[in-house]
Amino acid sequence: MELIIFLVFSFVIHGALANNGEIVCEDLLVGLCAYSVASSGKRCSLESYESIEGTRGYQCKTSEVLVSNIDITNVIESDECISACGADRNSLGISSDSLLESTFTSKLCSQECNQKCPNIVDLYYNLALGEGVYLPAFCKGRNLNGRREMSQIQSSGVAWGLSAASVGYGRQLSEGPVASAALTFEADAPW
Repeated sequence: MELIIFLVFSFVIHGALANNGEIVCEDLLVGLCAYSVASSGKRCSLESYESIEGTRGYQCKTSEVLVSNIDITNVIESDECISACGADRNSLGISSDSLLESTFTSKLCSQECNQKCPNIVDLYYNLALGEGVYLPAFCKGRNLNGRREMSQIQSSGVAWGLSAASVGYGRQLSEGPVASAALTFEADAPW
């Protein structure tokens, strides 16, 4: 049975990587879309649509949200990281809303997530920045003060693309005054 599952998964991955080993979001199966990163460095986003018949469907799309670390491209996030970080493969769009959930932030701030899952940490680091929150400090404060620190985040519910970056939202790790501190993010775990 395990061999069959491995072969099916290998076939699915091969299909998604058919363009010279490069990931194209629109070629990914819905179940692999969320938390994947295309070869272009843009994050994949699971989106819903309504068909002509009125039924709801789902598709994988390329977002305008770039990863901040060039080493995080061409990635289909592992099930281990999805579990370790409390992420959900059925998440629609890219949003900071999960940061409002204490169960999620508990896993996101865990040593296991921060040391083994740079893709998910990178995503939520930048989403938190877009909300005006420095994730390492948030996680450290969360461990010290519990739910009180949740009030730091008031989600706008969106992830900003490149056009918003010029006004300070969706900043990349390589920009601004937090850039050097952000590079030590993993080393600081657990907070």
